[in-house]
Amino acid sequence: MMARRESGLRQPWSHVGMDAAVLLVLLTLGLLGFHATFGGDIRYLVAGLGGIVLGLAIAVASAHWRLNAWLTAGLTVVGYLLFGSALAAPLEAAAGFLPSLPALQVLALGPVTTWKDILTVAAPVGVHGGMLVAPYLSGLVTALVAGLLAWRVKQPYWTVLPITVMFVVGIMFGTKDAPMPLLRGTVLVMATVAWLAWRRHMMRTRGTRVQEDTATVSSPESARRLLLRRVGMGAAVLAVATLLTAAAAPLLTQAEDRRVLRDVVEPPIELFDYPSPLMKFRQYVKDEHETVLFTVDGLGEGQRVRLAALDAYDGMVYNVNPMAGGNFSPVGDASRLTGTDENLPEHRQAGTLEVTIEGYEGVWLPGGGRLRGLEASGPRADQLSRSLYYNDENETALSTIPLQEGDSYVADVVFPVQIDSGELEGQDFGRIVMPELLNVPQIVPERAQELVGDRQQPWERVSGLASTLHESGAFSNGREGEVTSLSGHYAGRISALLDAEQMIGDDEQYAVAMALMARSLDIPARVVMGFYPENLPADGGPVQIKGKDVHAWVEVHFGNIGWVPLDPTPDKDNEPTPPQQEPKSTPKPQVLQPPPPPQEQADLPPDTAPEPQDAEQRERDFWEIWGELIRAIIYSLIPLLILLIPLLIIAWLKLRRRKRRRQAQTPSDQVSGGWSEVMSYATDLGAEPLRSGTRKEHAGALSSTFPAAAGTTLLARRADAAVFGPDEPTEAQVADYWTMVESQVQDMRGSVSGWRRLRAKYSPRSLMVEAKHRRQLKQAQRRRERDAARQSRAEAREQRRALERAARATRRGGGGSEVRTVDQQATDTATGPDTSGRD
Repeated sequence: MMARRESGLRQPWSHVGMDAAVLLVLLTLGLLGFHATFGGDIRYLVAGLGGIVLGLAIAVASAHWRLNAWLTAGLTVVGYLLFGSALAAPLEAAAGFLPSLPALQVLALGPVTTWKDILTVAAPVGVHGGMLVAPYLSGLVTALVAGLLAWRVKQPYWTVLPITVMFVVGIMFGTKDAPMPLLRGTVLVMATVAWLAWRRHMMRTRGTRVQEDTATVSSPESARRLLLRRVGMGAAVLAVATLLTAAAAPLLTQAEDRRVLRDVVEPPIELFDYPSPLMKFRQYVKDEHETVLFTVDGLGEGQRVRLAALDAYDGMVYNVNPMAGGNFSPVGDASRLTGTDENLPEHRQAGTLEVTIEGYEGVWLPGGGRLRGLEASGPRADQLSRSLYYNDENETALSTIPLQEGDSYVADVVFPVQIDSGELEGQDFGRIVMPELLNVPQIVPERAQELVGDRQQPWERVSGLASTLHESGAFSNGREGEVTSLSGHYAGRISALLDAEQMIGDDEQYAVAMALMARSLDIPARVVMGFYPENLPADGGPVQIKGKDVHAWVEVHFGNIGWVPLDPTPDKDNEPTPPQQEPKSTPKPQVLQPPPPPQEQADLPPDTAPEPQDAEQRERDFWEIWGELIRAIIYSLIPLLILLIPLLIIAWLKLRRRKRRRQAQTPSDQVSGGWSEVMSYATDLGAEPLRSGTRKEHAGALSSTFPAAAGTTLLARRADAAVFGPDEPTEAQVADYWTMVESQVQDMRGSVSGWRRLRAKYSPRSLMVEAKHRRQLKQAQRRRERDAARQSRAEAREQRRALERAARATRRGGGGSEVRTVDQQATDTATGPDTSGRD
């Protein structure tokens, strides 16, 4: 009637080797999701493949020697620690592969801390500090589970789950640059379907699934049943493959809206702790005018040393957007940052800058543009490399430890855009999102409209702002011997600059004024602070950067070009003539005016200007902090949720079936339903139900298959008595019978392994068998109805023929009374004898 699967490794070793090879390929496809995270470093692949091979080896050993769960888990932990030093902690291991105390510490803490570190460190994350634990542990666990499902479970289809988990982990902890998404997805589906079909064929040909059917079945019917089963299983596999492909395609495709976990996890950095470098502008000019800040080698003609790109304004300070702290990711491998191997954008050149810090002190790292790699040297090289944060969008880097004399590094950079103004004509501004500006003086948009005039083309509008400020303004940074020029770029200072008859200021005021006016015209603009000397060595050799070389300029974003630098600051020789910076006067009536309130000053921003600390102290609710992370996790689990939906439907159908059986209309039907519940559970455990036979025969087969379930014979006898007995069973007898059913099901459940119990809970076999039985009953009923209707039609045709024969005989006889007698006989034949009471 039914067959029990024996645990252990029963396949030939050649088949085991084939399974291991296929699982290795499929899991490696998921492992490639870490490629961009580690910047293509081959060591992540070695760690992941090592974990996969180790997991498969442990699964083979567990299946071959039939190890229990505790022994398998212990063997896994020992293997993880033994081989982890060489695979996941090579930098901490002795001689690069031998276990050591630092390596064991990394392996012990890695399963807990690696997942956070790999998300909060800018890619590539490097291989130090346990970063390799992520691919190593992911490969080990998924390979172990996949191997156990392949070699210790009768049906191989569950193996798709750990393979899918490996793909999901690679996606969640990867970057937006998914490697070979279409190729990986295609190979995944094709290889999985082909391997599952091969495993199914091997199970049939080896006779792994033994059917104990006591009924005699004809060979054609058996062949037809097996054919339908194969077609059904093939359709199920293709359906699962289709669902996986549909769910994984949006995640694997390199689309603009592709989101991964690192996009929503905020690193532990607070930009409010780091003041804007623009606040020290006048300090460099006045106090450190001739101080050598640092020496740079490799700066080409027209290139500049950048400190930071500033895009937020609050009425007091132009700063890096404090709410964009999540865009500053800690640098994992400073020598290889994102974009190292990509093609250079048009109008940008790559170069190498050698920087030696002397008098410069600050957290903002002097660089030349987009940072592609950094090699630190000096006594604090390692400390400096581990303290770096980088924002690729703003091309700005900072160090959580301030730079000091003696620090040096070599930066691989992509210099900013250098382009002729003629090529910008006809170009449109880029469509990018920039932070909202706060407490901008009212005069800014008014002057912006005045300076732009009727210009319509994007380049004409922005160049009109820059050229007007450059040509009509006067330069002074307030040093001794120069015309007085107030420092700062708060709202009052910008208002005074734009409202004066003759504008006077330096880079700080002109750059901020132009950026604010451009933003008021919906032009994407930002302020950049940095250094560049007036004259560079012709050979591009080392040059000393002093405080007097500090500058600020504006960058405007063009869609097909990028950020283009513009200089609105007047030339230094364009000095003003006194009296200077007189505000425009407006005639007023000669009446006594009340004194202004002492707390209000004309040159200060409104009292409503928020301090940066106010934004820092603003509490965010739960969804503002964790909402994006929760949504990203849910999106990543969509393939698993799709796979779980059929299981939940199966469990619900079984609960509904049990309730319907227990609440049948008659007590005898309720008892019969209890016996059916036992048979359904036995079918879900892997038994093949008898095609015919009595309950007694079914009970005998159950007793031989499940020796621990000894009460099946009594259940069958009581069910027969309830169904075929003269009286209906009482309510108490029905309740007692269902109690025995529960006990019998528990005995059968306890006689098999935990995995078989889980499979039985979500197995659709009993539902399919019952659906097939109901379909057969309906077909038999329809056949009986068709046969009855066919017989009735045949009898009616025979009666009509009899009438026709009688009519023909009458016409041939030709007598009146005789005719009536024949007619009466025909009528009697059609209507039957007279039963009106006549003798």
